[in-house]
Amino acid sequence: MSLFGENRVQEFAAKSLELAAVDIRGQLRAHLIGHLQSNKAAKATEIFDSIDSVDSLKLAEKLNEAAGSLKKRLPVLLEIKLSTEESKAGLPPDSVELNELLEKLPSLANLDAQGLMTIAPLDVPEDETRACFRSLRVLRDGLTQAHPRLNLSVLSMGMSGDFSLAIQEGATRIRVGTALFGARPGYPQ
Repeated sequence: MSLFGENRVQEFAAKSLELAAVDIRGQLRAHLIGHLQSNKAAKATEIFDSIDSVDSLKLAEKLNEAAGSLKKRLPVLLEIKLSTEESKAGLPPDSVELNELLEKLPSLANLDAQGLMTIAPLDVPEDETRACFRSLRVLRDGLTQAHPRLNLSVLSMGMSGDFSLAIQEGATRIRVGTALFGARPGYPQ
């Protein structure tokens, strides 16, 4: 199986038919890895196999409702904000909302919470990047103990420029689109 990540719902909607045409063995899985606004939850649930950037209880509830209407069990990752960068999304690790979401997840029957995702700060020393990844692993370990009904085994962290550090710190899923396809126009490299 191969995972194909996309940052935007609209872009993937256009690409999904092309992807389906080349996926003759049914081996490709499409994951939304970018920020998702709750008003696009229904469309995202329809076209993606997984949402790897759930960053609020409201979004989780919308995804659960959309997945239920499609009779689909939707895998999700919770996006955790471990960077002080304004451009980063996610739930703060010590937030009330993260705790509320974790308490509510077992009752969201159409969602399959599989783990956590973070994006390390850009252009910082290696020790800061490593510390970010380590923090996600430590957080996951603590949350797994505090919420034994959840299976949070996936750690999605690391991109083309820092994936080796992420793997060393316990990543089970990395995002290497820039290394494979080059930089996206208008995005930092």
